[in-house]
Order: sequence, then C-alpha cells, then structure tokens
Amino acid sequence: MSALAHRVRYSHAEYLALEASSNVKHEYLDGQIYGMAGGSPEHAALAAAVVGLLFPQLQVGRCRAFSADLRVRVEATGLSTYPDVTVVYGPRQRAVEDAQAVTNPTLLVEVSSPSTEEYDCGDEFEHYRRLAALRQYVIVSHRERRVTVWSRGDDGTWAETTAVDGEHAELDSIAARLDVRALYDAIVEPE
Repeated sequence: MSALAHRVRYSHAEYLALEASSNVKHEYLDGQIYGMAGGSPEHAALAAAVVGLLFPQLQVGRCRAFSADLRVRVEATGLSTYPDVTVVYGPRQRAVEDAQAVTNPTLLVEVSSPSTEEYDCGDEFEHYRRLAALRQYVIVSHRERRVTVWSRGDDGTWAETTAVDGEHAELDSIAARLDVRALYDAIVEPE
C-alpha cells in the first residue's frame, strides 16, 4: 500500500468524501489514505468462490455474506477497509461516522496475494481482533490449496486451524464450512 503523497494527514471526513466520489477503493488509517490495488483474476475468482460456497449455507439463517464492496470500520483503531468477504450475523451495525461501513462482522475472509500476505496475517489481523463481534478470520491462500481459520474462544483468545485439499474449513461462527477442494476447483480455468 502506498499513501497518497500530496498531503501528510487526512481527516476521516476527507477520506469519506474521497470514497464517495472515487471509482477506486481506498483504505484509511491514522490520517493516511491508501489506494487498494486491483487483484488478479485468480484472487477475484477465489473471493467469488467463497461467497458462492457460503451463500446456500447462509440462506436459511440470520447471516448475510457481502463482497469486497462492503466497507468495514474498526472504530477502536480507526481502520476503514474492504475485506474480500464479510459475513454479518443479524442486523448490520453502522459506523458512527460512516453509514456505509459496518462495525459488527462475525466472519471476515481475506484472499492472500503476494503483496498482501504479510499484512493480512499481521497488522490487518491485529486491527480485526479489535472488532467485538468478530468470531472468525479466514485467510485463503494464493500459493496453495490451504484455508487458515482464526477463531476467537469464549475467553477471547484466538486459535488457528488449517484445512487443506480434501478437508473442510469449519466456520462455526456462521454454522457453515468451506470445502477446500471445491473452493479451489471453482477457480480452475476451463479448457
């Protein structure tokens, strides 16, 4: 991520004004606005496949899945960003200063890429941990058929599990699961 270079600090209101008039998404943190690069076709296909696999499992419940067009606001740290997939249980809670952003995701999914992998697993997860409603954070690997699920226990601690090809990633927070083979088979290029 690179900060816009012509100003040192932006207010959150300036960020929201930019987002309202921009056809490019930006992340906001600590007065800095970062352009979010477009993903590869494989990245987009993996994110779409996650939504596709979750959708039939969520139709009967109170959860709703959203694409990367939904902004998430971590009010405790000031981060505004667009996860690849967001699942909210029950009614959406809107950010105080931003009616277009939710503050109560139950599950967030990021599809890693060579440029975001370290951020997804490190700093970004540190921000996401501050979301009180968040119960699971999922990282879909761009390198191999692997889905990593971080789950928050009742005591607030986070535990990591990994599912690989032939296994299912259990998403207990939303009463769903991801079949890792089906997920990655969905992005195989037709011949």
